[in-house]
Amino acid sequence: MPLLPRPADNDLLQRPALAAGVFVISALAALGLSAVLTLAAPTEVQARTRHSVEHNADGSKVSHTGVARSGPNGAVLRGRTATTDGQGNGSVTSRGAAVGAQGGVAVRQGSTARSADGSTSHSGTVSAQNAQGSLQSSGGATRNADGTATQARNTTATSAATGNSVQAQSSYSKDNGLSRSATCYDASGTAMACPTRP
Repeated sequence: MPLLPRPADNDLLQRPALAAGVFVISALAALGLSAVLTLAAPTEVQARTRHSVEHNADGSKVSHTGVARSGPNGAVLRGRTATTDGQGNGSVTSRGAAVGAQGGVAVRQGSTARSADGSTSHSGTVSAQNAQGSLQSSGGATRNADGTATQARNTTATSAATGNSVQAQSSYSKDNGLSRSATCYDASGTAMACPTRP
């Protein structure tokens, strides 16, 4: 999955591409966001990067990368760990947190594993919130050694103004193809008709 880009907008939820690409673990949300908020004050862009690589006697390797960036449009904190065992198996875990100048916050986590036989798996979560509402999404995908793939994602978006929400699900498999569904709810949790696009 792509790493979290630097926010170029004061409102994270106004940029669905950014919100959809953001994923994090609760520990980073608790510890990292406080650091991000501390970085959010500078009027000029500031950035710090740290990278380390561990080579082990058994042929395995672990690399860590951390980036902190801040400026007038907000701040980003992200980290990435990549592991290989020297036998064709590997994994990558990435985490990130972002805060906009107006208080919008997004956190994310993603992990990908690859096996020597060519099979892969990926899972990720995203959470974003600002004055307009909130968004939570989680999903995953797998590809077997024979090339067959499956994927699924669940997303919930809630309006801060009305309390109304939409829950959307999507899935894909070779046998069943692509499937999508969405259900809307009012603030009390009662199902309602979803608004139509203009």
